[in-house]
Amino acid sequence: MKKIVILTGAGMSAESGIKTFRGTDGLWEGHDIMEVASPEGYAANPELVLNFYNQRRKQLLEVAPNKAHFNLVQLEKNYEVEIITQNVDDLHERAGSTNVTHLHGELLKVRSSIDETIILDWRKELVLGDVCAKKSQLRPHIVWFGEMVPMLAKAAKKVAKADILVLIGTAMQVYPAAGLINAVHLNTPIYFIDPNPPVSESDFQNLEIIKEVASVGTGVLLRYLKA
Repeated sequence: MKKIVILTGAGMSAESGIKTFRGTDGLWEGHDIMEVASPEGYAANPELVLNFYNQRRKQLLEVAPNKAHFNLVQLEKNYEVEIITQNVDDLHERAGSTNVTHLHGELLKVRSSIDETIILDWRKELVLGDVCAKKSQLRPHIVWFGEMVPMLAKAAKKVAKADILVLIGTAMQVYPAAGLINAVHLNTPIYFIDPNPPVSESDFQNLEIIKEVASVGTGVLLRYLKA
């Protein structure tokens, strides 16, 4: 069975109503990105950061997977599918995808401030005073700017083994995740689904661009792959 590796970004969840940071103006929900998504921002104003993610978590629990998420589940009928997502939502899992790697963390989880191996499921508000078993403050299980991306090496190995690589709704602006396309083997077919793709077909060998939003573009992909 052929292996399809799919890298998804903000455009994957946009049609579900999730507002996302795209990096064009440095703002996320009206906040300077470094105020709410960096260790320095957290140190300067932890209450602001915790409240910011409380609002994102609340929003996530009010939305649902869209057609694009369900289309990717369909691929599992005929292919071995590995999803690597830059998104911190759980919409791939809710749609039914069975193999999802989260590069930038997960909004519905929190972790210890002193022991990164202590990770808890979390659906309520997170406030100062919420601590782990080691009595350290819990923080969002999110990879902030300036922090290491623990799952990056695992993701690169997955891309290197891909028979087909698909990129959906990613602006290719956030590194090191944006560099994953370079891990693909020569001659591997690449599909890029985005209404305004940041690349052209001459940029990579065997690249085909599908200039559509995720819900439409994944439908086109299913027809291409006869899935």
